Amino acid sequence: MNDPDGALAALMEELRSREDPAARAGMARYGIGTGTALGGTSIPVLRAMAKRAGKDHALAGALWATGVHEARLLATMVDDPKQVTEAQMEAWAGDFHSWDICDQCCSNLFAATPFAWPKAEEWACREEEFVKRAGFALMAVLAVHDKKAGNERFIALLPLIEEASDDDRNFVRKAVNWALRQIGKRNLELNRAAIERGESIGGRGGRAAKWIAADALRELRSEAVQARLRSKQGKTKAGLPH
Repeated sequence: MNDPDGALAALMEELRSREDPAARAGMARYGIGTGTALGGTSIPVLRAMAKRAGKDHALAGALWATGVHEARLLATMVDDPKQVTEAQMEAWAGDFHSWDICDQCCSNLFAATPFAWPKAEEWACREEEFVKRAGFALMAVLAVHDKKAGNERFIALLPLIEEASDDDRNFVRKAVNWALRQIGKRNLELNRAAIERGESIGGRGGRAAKWIAADALRELRSEAVQARLRSKQGKTKAGLPH
């Protein structure tokens, strides 16, 4: 942007023009933190705004600095992952106060940085609820989008998943479950490893662990997932696109 201040003002004006208390109340029903939310601007609309704005690291920082919920979501979409530093990731993760900002930031931005893998492992061991969630959200996103990573990298994450399976906090246990399921849906070898780990988690006895295991194993053992993974393996062996 040639005029980052002007771009910020225009985007904030657009967000505020859509402010909707009823939509904000709806967000709260989904467990979204609404303390700084305006409401009224959906994720698809934010993506359209980000496309118009283009990639702009300085603008992303300015949007994040407003503290406004929707502006921070937009910041994760306009920032350039090539310019994101480890210090920025730590600062933004420390600001996470809602699962949607955490997940959108990990998916839209952090997973594309060179720090994604080490942060996934580091944050998975942190105590702060949304920082810890971010560690497992990164694992889930990497399992889907990092096509070059070998199975061994994901297998190395499974002990971290099991270790966190005793955390009863809702936003943590759901992310732990998400990471286990996504790793187990990557290919047949990882499916077997995730199922084995899920069985181990289920035997831990805690309420969170039992829920994580039961929910993940139900999907990972399902015929739909098994059929898709068998088909994917067959295409890989045949050298076909998948």
